[in-house]
Order: sequence, then structure tokens, then C-alpha cells
Amino acid sequence: MPVLLMTPPLVPHPLPPIAGREAALKALMGRPPSPRPLPPPAIRSAFACALHMNQPTIPAGPDGALISHLQWMFDHPGEGDNHNAEPFAHCYRRLADLLPQLIGEGCEPRIMLDYSGNLLWGFEQMGRHDILSALQRLACDPLLVPRVEWLGTFWSHAVAPSTPIADLPLQIQAWQHHFAALFGDGALARVRGFSPPEMALPNDPDALHAFVVALRDAGYRWLLLQEHSVVNADGSPLAPPQTWIPNRLVARNRHGESVSITALIKTQGSDTKLVGQMQPCAEALGLDRCHLAGRSIPALVTQIADGENGGVMMNEFPQAFIEAHRRLAQPAAAGERTVALNGSEYLDLVAAAGISPEDFPPIQAAGTPSLDGSTWTNHISWVDGYAAVLEPLQALSARFHSLCDPLVAADPAFSRSAAYQSALLHLLLLETSCFRYWGHGTWTEYAREIHRRGEVALDGLAAAP
Repeated sequence: MPVLLMTPPLVPHPLPPIAGREAALKALMGRPPSPRPLPPPAIRSAFACALHMNQPTIPAGPDGALISHLQWMFDHPGEGDNHNAEPFAHCYRRLADLLPQLIGEGCEPRIMLDYSGNLLWGFEQMGRHDILSALQRLACDPLLVPRVEWLGTFWSHAVAPSTPIADLPLQIQAWQHHFAALFGDGALARVRGFSPPEMALPNDPDALHAFVVALRDAGYRWLLLQEHSVVNADGSPLAPPQTWIPNRLVARNRHGESVSITALIKTQGSDTKLVGQMQPCAEALGLDRCHLAGRSIPALVTQIADGENGGVMMNEFPQAFIEAHRRLAQPAAAGERTVALNGSEYLDLVAAAGISPEDFPPIQAAGTPSLDGSTWTNHISWVDGYAAVLEPLQALSARFHSLCDPLVAADPAFSRSAAYQSALLHLLLLETSCFRYWGHGTWTEYAREIHRRGEVALDGLAAAP
């Protein structure tokens, strides 16, 4: 996997739509979302499944151009698992076929989707209009909108604990810009849940507080958290039935300022088979209603998994997904039943029962404050041994803000300029988790080259009159 360090044109063409509408999108997301039909009241339990999709952007195209790793897989079919490139592409679009099939059979399927900005840009760069058309249906088709919940995320799959605090809003806003550009402001206005890449939660008090503030400022109502990344206020671990109800993540910084946001809890580690074989449905079928604030609500089993990685997700998931929803559609005995729900849909049901977020159990980030924070995995550090990536990342971030923040403050329209967006693009890309997840060597060389280009972009800004 050679790294091409030849100097391409500074501004990739075309730039992804990652900035320029900050005030308009803040106003859009500041409005309450349109009301949704409530689920039927006779529900004993429910399950919510999310699929996470990502391919990083790498400087490995012709003359070192920025391309999607998916494109690289297609270009090098004989290396590693690259023969899976087209099966991956099929996974990215297949829900647009599976859901209408189930709806036509009288089922009520539900799915939550988390697509990184890198991946969306890659589809555009590759001209994969088949995938983009499928995603357009999933985001906008009136038949599918009630059944599909899109989750916000960081644009370039950054790891929140080791991302500079000042860049957290930039990652969040860049994804919102891109999603709205592809699917419209109406589709973005429905995105109220957030999926942190790598399920990474900061446990430094100031970083966590800034993260939650950024989410709230961007209009997000709730986020998905890994079970072991949080604890109760007394430090005790979460356990059922608490993991089957909404919780309230409380973040308090070193100045004593506090902010909170609703959290739905993903349980049982990172095994993709949990979603691939629809284990959440099986678990939910065995649960009864839970009690919260003196009221009875359905238990909710929540899971997320990569939507394309591994044989189970590529091959077993579609049929398991179909069979689970067909099972739920069968006539039930008298009484309450189990259904599929999405996160916001479930929270609407809880609110309709007269329960407010202040009634949810308060939880906090687990562990000793560190740049690693908590993620879905305990055996990989995003920090140890990566000073050669993190130090340039922090330096590029500091320089970006010292140059760009005054310019944007003086003229907000500056964020629409190609010069600004090119610098921003390289900063966001440098924060991609894959440059550390895949270890040293080629991937860290990719990071070094993106850092170099980011510095060149900022040199141009600094030299401008």
C-alpha cells in the first residue's frame, strides 16, 4: 500500500460541503423537530438497532489525490480483503431495498443509520449515484422517513477524547453541512440523535463538558453511549434494568459548570454479531416493562454495529433482519407486544408518559481523565505511541484557530471561501481515527502527508493580504 507524497493541487476538487452555513443550520436545528406519530401504546418491550458506516479519506489516488479508501479497495482488488469492495458498496445501499420489501409485507421495520462524512464524500468522488440515490430514499422518501432515523456524527470519524476541544463543534457542524447539502434541510432537521465514532466518550471534565455543550448547541437531543464508558453518580456500574431505559449524562467542568444530555445505552461490547444476527430482538422478546419516575415504560434494547464489516454483516444480516421483523408482524396473543423502535421514537413515547429528562437516572463518564477516554474497545489506545500523529494534530488545530477564528469573527462569510474550507478539510481529516486504529506505518504516513498539506493551506491563509 504505497503512500504517494507528490504534491497535488492544494484544493481538492470539488471540496465537500463542510462549512459556510453555520448560522442558518444553527437556526434550523434550534427549532423543535416536527412531531412524529407515537408508537402504539400496548408495547411491552422494544429494540433499536443502528448501523455504522465509514471509509476514511486517504492521500493515495493519482498523484497523491485524496480518495476514499473504498476507491482504493476497488483499485487494488488483489490486496488483503479488497475483494469485498463491491459487497461493501452493496451494504451501503441495501436498506433502501430491504425496508420497502418488509413494509410491503405488512411489517413495521426500523433502523438507525450513522454514515461518516468521509464516506458520503467518497460516494460523490466515485460517482456512485446508485448508493447516493438509495440514501436519498432513506433520508427523504415519505414511506421510509418514519422507519429510518439518521444519526449525526463527526464528519471525519474523529475520536472525541483525543480531538482538540475547539474542533469538536467543527466536526459536528461539518457533518450537518454535508448531510443537508446531500439530502436537504428538512432531512437534517429530523436528525436529533448522535453516534460518537468508536463509541468514544471523553472523561476529562472540560472535554466532556465541551462535547455535550457542542451537541446541545447543534440541536442534538440524545446520544448513544457504550455501557462501560459510563457509571452512576456514585461510581457504580450500570446494570439492567437501567441499561434498558433512558439515562441522563451529566458533564461538569473544572469551573463547576454543568450540562446534561439524554443517553441511550448500547450494551455488551463490540460484537457485530449482536446486530448481524438480530440478538437485540431476541433479548427484547424476553423483557417486561420497566419503571421510571413512578411510571411504566417499555424496556428498550439498543445496539449498534458496523454495517458492512465481516461475514455476518455482509451475508447474514439481511435475512436475520427480515426474519426478525416478520416474526414481530405475526398475530400476537392478547396483551402487550415487542416492536422495533428508533431512538427518538422511543424517547417520544417516554415523554408522552409524562416523564421528563430530569427524571432519567444521572450518569457520568467512567475512568480516570485521559486523552484515551472510553471507547468500544479496551485493547486499543488512541494515544499511546502516537505522538507523531497527535502532536502535529494539536499544532495544526492551534494554528488553524489562531488564523481562521479572527477572520470568521470579522466576516462570517469567510467560512464559505475555498481557502478556509481547504484548511478545515485537512484539519478534520487529520483527526480521523483510522490513522491510529490501523497502527504504525502506512496509516501514520497518510496522517503525516495530510498534516503537511494542512500546513500548506494555512501558509496560504497567513500570506494572504
